[in-house]
Amino acid sequence: MKNTFIGLATAALVALTGASTAQAQGQGLLDTIITRDSLLCTGHNGSYLGFAEVDAAGAWQGFDIEFCKALATAILGSPNKLQVIPVSWAQRFPALQSGDVDVIVKVTGWTQTRDTELGLQYSRPYFIGPFYVMAKKELGATGIADLEGGVFCVNAGTTVERVLTDYMASKGIQYESLAFEKGEELRSALYAGRCDAIAGFGPFLSATRVEAPDPEAYQILGDVLALEPEGIVVRQGEDDLLDVINWTVSALLMAEESGITQANVDEIKANPPSPTIARLLGVTPGVGTRLGISDDFAYNVIKAVGNYGEIYDRTVGDGSRYKLPRGLNNLWNQGGLLYPLVLD
Repeated sequence: MKNTFIGLATAALVALTGASTAQAQGQGLLDTIITRDSLLCTGHNGSYLGFAEVDAAGAWQGFDIEFCKALATAILGSPNKLQVIPVSWAQRFPALQSGDVDVIVKVTGWTQTRDTELGLQYSRPYFIGPFYVMAKKELGATGIADLEGGVFCVNAGTTVERVLTDYMASKGIQYESLAFEKGEELRSALYAGRCDAIAGFGPFLSATRVEAPDPEAYQILGDVLALEPEGIVVRQGEDDLLDVINWTVSALLMAEESGITQANVDEIKANPPSPTIARLLGVTPGVGTRLGISDDFAYNVIKAVGNYGEIYDRTVGDGSRYKLPRGLNNLWNQGGLLYPLVLD
């Protein structure tokens, strides 16, 4: 895995030489990506299970990685034109600001400070993330208040620390916090008994429980610390790229809502059932041209990675080992909060 990370980072540095030259000539980042013919997207400096991890063959996989592939396909026509750059939670914003990556797709919460003080812009949410606490079952806790005085482990450089601090202060619960830069370190600390509980993103806790030597030794408590919208992040001023991101996310959601899958997209493109679907799949021209990309970008994306539901299922949902319920990440007509934009 280490060699994979080094190789990817080296490739990125080579690519950035051309990127810097193009942007110096006045190109926007979207044009730079097209000229470079590759998209630089965030990975992780280890494994963020279900979202960004490296498989046994050395290939990146996970929910966030699939969205990186979708963006590479929308802009450049192929998921193979993606370069995944390993970065830590703390490194993701400096990496974007310096141009080491083009976009952050790393379950990054949309907060006011990040939006207004770091020179960032967020896409519409592509994932709705609840924060929970997972505790050792032997403690017999039925709620977070039962863990008064306990040791909580959290990921450093994330919003989890702030969310936990705010929640505990509002409830008057005393606790000790231990922060870890890498998910592997946090999990090891939990499994070794250094923590009574861990606070975190719901999917991360589910994956941590699955990976435990004895999954039944841990329970996720029902108290919700906070709900966080996760967006895809670009630098301030990159409006053209942000438009592509928003409409790519919307295309994935519209495809699911309309029953368009990786398997049937060719058939539906040949006989679109409505004017909207004809526009979506590029049969009727215009939707891509407005964005500065191919009119059939959505067709290419669906053909490459499937619709939103297919991505969710195979990476973190029922088709994966994590079995994470969709919950609020369902479509609006299935009890969730997600919906496509209007494609006119």
